[in-house]
Amino acid sequence: MRLDVVRVFSLARAGVEHLPEPLARGLFTVVADLAWALRAGGTAQLERNLLRVRPELDRRAIRRLSREGLRAYLRYYCEAFQLPRLDEGRLRARVRVVGDAPVREALTEGRSVVCALGHLGNWDLAGAWATKSLGPVVTVAEHLQPEEIFQGFLDFRTGLGMTIIPFEKGGGVFRQLIRHARTSASVIPLLADRDLTATGVEVDLLGERARVAPGPAALALATGLPLHPTMIRHERLSGARRRAAGSRWGIVIEFLPRVDATDDDGAADIATLTQRWVDALGAKIHEHPAQWHMLQRVFLADLDPARLARAASSGPDGRAGEES
Repeated sequence: MRLDVVRVFSLARAGVEHLPEPLARGLFTVVADLAWALRAGGTAQLERNLLRVRPELDRRAIRRLSREGLRAYLRYYCEAFQLPRLDEGRLRARVRVVGDAPVREALTEGRSVVCALGHLGNWDLAGAWATKSLGPVVTVAEHLQPEEIFQGFLDFRTGLGMTIIPFEKGGGVFRQLIRHARTSASVIPLLADRDLTATGVEVDLLGERARVAPGPAALALATGLPLHPTMIRHERLSGARRRAAGSRWGIVIEFLPRVDATDDDGAADIATLTQRWVDALGAKIHEHPAQWHMLQRVFLADLDPARLARAASSGPDGRAGEES
């Protein structure tokens, strides 16, 4: 049994998005608990990742944390596929924003903003909110197979108001991002806590070596735009906000302070800037580990050296962040 993006998307397309929200949430919770009980769908890898994030926890605590994490991961899908039916009032009620003043200031001045994201919380809900409450959203999507699944994802996200650039070899993704960044005041969120290419940057993530995507740092340095690490996490709702949202769950979008790569000599490089946003976002992952939906290998100790060598010999595929 393997729980993956394609199966979850197929399930949603089969009718889950049309179910009453309480029933849909209950169904996805059952799927999460089943995957957890069977240690399926990347559960074992999730637990290895969580152990590296929180090494002070014992095995039982990690198991509890992985169950909470899988529930949050499936909650993301349940919420995401029901997004098209939300009116603007409910959409706004489900989102609380922290630290957005510098982002709004840059957009008001006609500048784009680059956001370094991890697989945290519900980034589709964040993107849908941003298109209505912040500014145009331009991002990158991994080109999944089969093609109909990818087109479904593409239609879904463009239907929420986002501009999506497919991530594929030789697709000129980085050039397209630069063009958007320079010609419109846009929010450019890039999921970058997992590298898909031979151009990944090796970083220290909470005391462990890991590979992440260079896209956010490369784009910020190429354009001179501000780069904000951005944390997204679920939070329980209550009272008037819960009634307005029509849900017991919402999200917090926290724009962390801008990171800069310059040193005392004025030098700047992708590796330095990448490490700085990883430090900022890593601290938030440590604080909210169950919100990190990382069911894949990201730490070097878990990666296959032969696979890394093959990726390096195949040449760079581009420098954008990736999204699934």
